[in-house]
Amino acid sequence: MVTKSALSAFLHSHLESLKEQSLYRTLRPLESAPESWVLFQGRRVLNLCSNNYLGLASHPEVKEAAARAIRQWGCGSGASRLICGTLTLHEALERRLAAFKGTEAALLYPSGYMANLGIISALADNEADVFSDELNHASIIDGCRLSGARTTVFPHNDVETLEKKLRQACDAAPARRRLIAVDGVFSMDGDLAPLPALADLAEKYESWLMVDEAHATGVLGPGGRGVVAHFGLEKRVPVVMGTLSKALGSCGGFAAGSRDLVDFLINTSRSFIFTTAMPPGVVASAQAALEVLQEDPSLPMKVQEKASYLRHHLAGLGFNTLNSQTQIIPVMVGDVARALEMARLLLNEGLLTIAIRPPTVPQGACRIRVTVMATHTQQDLDFALGAFEKVGRSLRII
Repeated sequence: MVTKSALSAFLHSHLESLKEQSLYRTLRPLESAPESWVLFQGRRVLNLCSNNYLGLASHPEVKEAAARAIRQWGCGSGASRLICGTLTLHEALERRLAAFKGTEAALLYPSGYMANLGIISALADNEADVFSDELNHASIIDGCRLSGARTTVFPHNDVETLEKKLRQACDAAPARRRLIAVDGVFSMDGDLAPLPALADLAEKYESWLMVDEAHATGVLGPGGRGVVAHFGLEKRVPVVMGTLSKALGSCGGFAAGSRDLVDFLINTSRSFIFTTAMPPGVVASAQAALEVLQEDPSLPMKVQEKASYLRHHLAGLGFNTLNSQTQIIPVMVGDVARALEMARLLLNEGLLTIAIRPPTVPQGACRIRVTVMATHTQQDLDFALGAFEKVGRSLRII
């Protein structure tokens, strides 16, 4: 039996170890809405680390939709979806998401993390093989673990190695189910998965392709419909996951695909079945955000144009931004201490950023992760570039 004192000793030892490695993390509360400029520790600073890509989290129409829903429906849904927690609000948003993604149906989850856990663990079990990119989000990794499937991790965007692994799996056990799971936009590097090549492999080796569009929905593809639409692969990707918590400024996740896929998940996906349904205000705000996006299809283009400008000029200053192609721009630093110092100095200059450290990224690959919003102005971006140049030169990174 673990006593209270033994538990306290374990917790204290572990926390001290994290502090010694500069891996201890603390919460950083904002004192205002997550907009382009925020109040942080009593100062007004430029926000360069938010996933509120379109600035819709505080859009007047989105806030009003949430308030109306709460007045009409209350604050909570009252039950899980299969008991009495399904409201007509849920079904209306699911229909709209399906139409937006070009699929037959969609299914809401309380978070993107729960969506990935639920989708992967429902589709794969110990009679299946899952092939996962090494830079996939933690929710995909944990979905693979939870499923009990035999999981093969392949080098990042390495189509040739993936094909070799698929061929070996087919030769060894042709009857096993095979699922290829990838991020569409990789959340730390900001690059894209090679989806056309992955779709070819999935068809060649009779595998299912699942694409996580968390960081693509609302910012890539025609009208912001995502990276699958960006590549024109709507008919060739049978399983799409997305979130409402980033570009759509709300909270929650979803699966999109065939009617049979959604019905299958309703009956087998544990993170859908055994959790309370999303609250009315959240559902309504996501629907309103989607409406704003569809009424103003220029929003995704604004994000990408501003990201391209910032990325181009950061690279021009001498920073390594890897292969970023999106609104996520890594500024490579190297070791943990240097990354933390850079974030601290950038804050002194008026930029709110985040130092990304292990285990999120490998040792030696620490970085400042910059994210761009549609609401950032040209003046904001130039202000950020000036701060990066000053701090980069002081730390001899450039």
